[in-house]
Amino acid sequence: MTPNLSRLLNALGLVAVDTVLVLAFVDQLWFRDLPCPLCILQRAGFVAAGFGLALNLILGPRPSHYGVMILGAVAGVVVSVRQILLHIVPGSGSYGNAILDLHLYSWALIAFSLIIIGSAIMLLFDRQFAATERDRLKVLPVSAVVLFVSLVVANVVSTLAICGVGLCPETPGGYLIFNDNLSLTLLGQPL
Repeated sequence: MTPNLSRLLNALGLVAVDTVLVLAFVDQLWFRDLPCPLCILQRAGFVAAGFGLALNLILGPRPSHYGVMILGAVAGVVVSVRQILLHIVPGSGSYGNAILDLHLYSWALIAFSLIIIGSAIMLLFDRQFAATERDRLKVLPVSAVVLFVSLVVANVVSTLAICGVGLCPETPGGYLIFNDNLSLTLLGQPL
C-alpha cells in the first residue's frame, strides 16, 4: 500500500467518523434527543479515533496513530457494551431513537468494531510508513480534518450546555445554559 493510498483511506475513514458525529448532532438537534452521559462518552471515543485518523492525514501514517485509533475505539466499545447491557433486560426500556431496529449505542458498537478491524488491517501494510516526500494535502483530507475539528468544538460546547461544569444528568431534560439561573445551575446547584 502506497502512502498516497493510505492517506486516501485515512481521509475516507475520517469522513466516516465525521458522518457519525454529524448524525449524532442531527439526532440531538433535529429530533431533540439529548445525549446521555454514556452517549457523550461514546462521542468521545469517536473523537479519539478521529484524532488518530487526523494525525495520519496531517503528519503521515504512523503505527502510533493507529494505536490512538484502536484505543479510542476500544474505549467506545466498552461504553457501548455497557449501555447495551443496561437496556438488554426485558422491561428496562431503552434510550433514544432506534434506526433500522437498532439504537444508536448498538450502531456505535458496530462502528467502533469496524474502526478496530480497519486499523488492524492498515497496520499490516508496512510500505505506507516508508519515508517519502509527501504531497500537499488534497481537498478531501483537508475538508475532513476541518469538519472534524469543528465537530470536536461543537461537541465540547454541546456537552457544556447540557452538563455545565458538573456531572451530567443521567437523563438530560434540557440545556443548562437556557435555564434562568445559569450561574447557579452551571455549578450544579439549582436555586
